[in-house]
Amino acid sequence: MRRYEMMILIKDTIEEDAAVAVFDRAKEVLAAQGGTLLDEAWWGKRRLAYEIDHRDHGFYGILDFEASTEAVAEVERQLKISDDVIRFKTVRPEIRVHARS
Repeated sequence: MRRYEMMILIKDTIEEDAAVAVFDRAKEVLAAQGGTLLDEAWWGKRRLAYEIDHRDHGFYGILDFEASTEAVAEVERQLKISDDVIRFKTVRPEIRVHARS
């Protein structure tokens, strides 16, 4: 299993409780696929850096987790079909190894 970070951007046209439910659903899918949640952050409603589909605000959530590539693919598939998700981005954080002197 590899470590990943995922940022999820949810439409601001829904209530915050509904946006949190979308975020929680992503965590549930991850757990069902055998992934391990290491950390999470709910940033709430924030201004976007640029407009997306004529929107300038959205709800942000960040997941830090370990999972297989198949689990990541399933979470991404679920996010793609959700009408409330504007964008998401999954990255593998850079692991820094210090050389010994």
